[in-house]
Amino acid sequence: MHAVLLGVLGLALLGALHAQDSVPVQTDFQQDKLMGRWYSIGLASNSNWFKEKKHLMKMCTTVISVTADGNLEVTSTYPKGDQCEKRNSLYTKTEQPGRFSYSSPRWGSKHDIRVVETNYKEYALVATQISKSTGSSTMVLLYSRTKELSPEHLERFTQFSREQGLMDEEILILPPTGERRQWER
Repeated sequence: MHAVLLGVLGLALLGALHAQDSVPVQTDFQQDKLMGRWYSIGLASNSNWFKEKKHLMKMCTTVISVTADGNLEVTSTYPKGDQCEKRNSLYTKTEQPGRFSYSSPRWGSKHDIRVVETNYKEYALVATQISKSTGSSTMVLLYSRTKELSPEHLERFTQFSREQGLMDEEILILPPTGERRQWER
C-alpha cells in the first residue's frame, strides 16, 4: 500500500513538472521592449488568496525596469481601500530569455515566471507557477499598455488560462480603478 501511494505521488509530481515545462516562453524575447508602464487587465489563479480577494480586485499599474545586472524591477501600484499601495518585486533572470524567478520572503513562496507571448506595444501574457510549503498554484496575468484591450487579446488570455487548467470562475477581467482624486496625487 505504501509503495502504491508513493507511486501515485510520484506520478502527480511528474505531471505537475511536465505541465510547468509545457508552458511556452516568447520566441526571441527582447527584454528591453518589455520595459515601461503596463496595466493589469486580466488575472487568473487557482490560489486561495485569489478566491478570497477576487471580488475586491481592480486594475493596477505595473512599471517594469531593468536593473544593472539585467534582472527586472517590477513595481505594482494597486488600490487598497481608499488608498494606493505599492509593491516592489525583483524578478531574477534565468538562462532562458523571458523566464524569471522570484522568491517572496513575505509569503515563503517561489515563483517561476514566464513571458508567454507579447507584441510589446499592446499586450503581454505572463504565466507564473507558485510553489509554497502548503502546495502550488498557477497564476496568469494579462498586461496592456492602455486601460483597454481588444476582444481578441482578452479571448487569448481566457483561452490560455483554461489551457493551464484554470476554471472560468478563476479567470477575471479586472475592472478599472477610475480616476484618482486630485488630492491623492
